[in-house]
Amino acid sequence: MQAKWRTARPASTVGFRTASGLRAALLLGSGLPLAACAVGPDYVKPAAPVPARYKELKGWHPAMPGDSFDRGDWWAVYRDPELDRLERQVNVSNQTLKEAEATYRQAVAVIKEAQAGLFPTVGATYSAIRSHEGSALGSERGTSISSGTTTSTGTTSGTTAGTTTSTGTSGTTTTTTSGGAGTTENTFTPGLTASWDLDVWGRVRRQIQGDVAAAQASDADVANVRLLVQEELATAYFNLRAQDSLHKLLADTAAAYAGTLKISQNQYAAGTAARSDVDNALAQLKGVQATEIGTGVARGQYEHAIAALIGRAPAELTIPVAELGDRAPVAPVRLPATLLQRRPDIANAERTVQQQNELIGVEVAAFYPDVTLSATVAAEGATPLPFSAANAIWSFGGNLTQTLFEGGLRQATTAAAVAAYDLAVATYRQTVLTAFQQVEDDLVALRVLGQESSVEAEAVTAARGAVDVTVNEYRAGTVAYTSVITAQETLLADQETALTIRQNRYLASVAMIQALGGGWTRAQLPGSDALKGAATPPASSPDIASDVFTPKLHL
Repeated sequence: MQAKWRTARPASTVGFRTASGLRAALLLGSGLPLAACAVGPDYVKPAAPVPARYKELKGWHPAMPGDSFDRGDWWAVYRDPELDRLERQVNVSNQTLKEAEATYRQAVAVIKEAQAGLFPTVGATYSAIRSHEGSALGSERGTSISSGTTTSTGTTSGTTAGTTTSTGTSGTTTTTTSGGAGTTENTFTPGLTASWDLDVWGRVRRQIQGDVAAAQASDADVANVRLLVQEELATAYFNLRAQDSLHKLLADTAAAYAGTLKISQNQYAAGTAARSDVDNALAQLKGVQATEIGTGVARGQYEHAIAALIGRAPAELTIPVAELGDRAPVAPVRLPATLLQRRPDIANAERTVQQQNELIGVEVAAFYPDVTLSATVAAEGATPLPFSAANAIWSFGGNLTQTLFEGGLRQATTAAAVAAYDLAVATYRQTVLTAFQQVEDDLVALRVLGQESSVEAEAVTAARGAVDVTVNEYRAGTVAYTSVITAQETLLADQETALTIRQNRYLASVAMIQALGGGWTRAQLPGSDALKGAATPPASSPDIASDVFTPKLHL
């Protein structure tokens, strides 16, 4: 564990019996938490496995700090108004994001709970007692009834009836004796109590700082959930557009097949073609039309998925038909070290490391004595509000508690806290490694898909030329209809492959932007002072100005 351990000087408290001693104790108590040390390890950010350069960045140059970036939402680089409209609804209605934001608010509230441990607890009490003492008890005791500092003594027996009034500094108590009925009196005691568990060893402060780190991790999780939902929506959107393009491709192909069917029918009518040519052409046409109709299933499902992502019922969303774009923008790639500042999942993992580090300090503080101050101020008298200096009751004292034997419980909890810290460090480093893997995967995907797209475009051009030549030869009667079928099926297969490559390039483009953080930066995390303050800061929002990627290279 990479941590530096602090030690603190033991402190003690003393009880005071005078008013001046009470004031001195309060001053001492208020100063102790400020002057005391916090035991446990000081947080040191763990080292992360950061490469000097990206392996797959072949033929690309890293973006430089001077490169210009648009400010806004990361999906704006696709220049698609419909995508922009849908993405903006994620912040408003996505329920997964609302769950993450609620979790963040809970984390902020936990900070406030922990901060309460730095302050004394003050309570109010009020006691009202009505008591009765029989005449026989009074006779046996010599009938001594007192109130305050004035005492009235006498004996009442037989049928003697009368009223004795005793007045003291605490109020007036009226005792009525009637026919041996005894004595009844009222006692009222209002008061205030206070106790203060002094944070001498920094247990509470460690807990607060750990809760602050947890809240920052939760805020980063909100940003990460938002980015993942936005990526999921963009992926579904481009898959939907690919289905629209496939539907258009199949519709155009069906129109071309209808043309060759007409040619075969004319050839058959002229007696230059067999009936099988007509049947083959018709079967080919109907097969493409069936496939065209089948694209509606996937499109509908993608549309339903988008509706769920923006928090709406599928019946409430209809996305107009439009084709997939020709070229996907590629995000500029900065140096690998900047990835640690741009990935919210990395920030979440690193903040969790600090949280676990602070919890070690909480466990270490349990080895030291617990120092508590307590005070009581009250008044007692026969009236409901017996407030008088002569009726005052007060006490102040200190308490030091140290567990001497607990069977190794604290050693075990401390060891568990250290293990949890080591687990968080390993998770953080693995998150960093996964982030670099994702960037490398997307880089190689974009590079290879770009090369594949160029070659496949040439294949489509060649196949289209072959269809034109073969159809003309069939009209001239120099080739059989099977040659037309073969050429047309080859063209359709190449066109579908080209569309799939184009679709994958868009998906890889979205994945690349997500892998690079989507324009999010660590600076958007709420600061420690803001989280400890009276106002609760909002979770990081994409509306905050941040780097958003602009097209730099087309592959």
